[in-house]
Amino acid sequence: MKFLGNIIWLIFGGFVTALEYLAASIALMVTIVGIPFGIQTLKLAFFTLMPFNTTVKDSKSKNSLLSLIMNIIWILIGGIWIFLTHVIFGILLAITIIGLPFARQHFKLAVVALTPFGRELVQK
Repeated sequence: MKFLGNIIWLIFGGFVTALEYLAASIALMVTIVGIPFGIQTLKLAFFTLMPFNTTVKDSKSKNSLLSLIMNIIWILIGGIWIFLTHVIFGILLAITIIGLPFARQHFKLAVVALTPFGRELVQK
């Protein structure tokens, strides 16, 4: 069932969002300063391809000053736009009953897209 959910997920915005993460990752990895952000977005790109098999947990460094600074920089660089993409797809999918599981995944990803540092992606 998770496999089927992931296939349908790709059709309903998952593929577009993964491409958005990949483009952001490539753009951020051009500079040395952007490499930590590029690695984070690359990890999130793979996460958006199969969200039904993955959960999000807070890591031990969630409350660290470095995570806070990195999240603030992330939001200013472009995290807000990826967050808005997930929210818009989530709202559009929540209109129908069939789209509710996919809307839930988009809202889960929206939280991670807004503050990715200090979070771990764990496969079920």
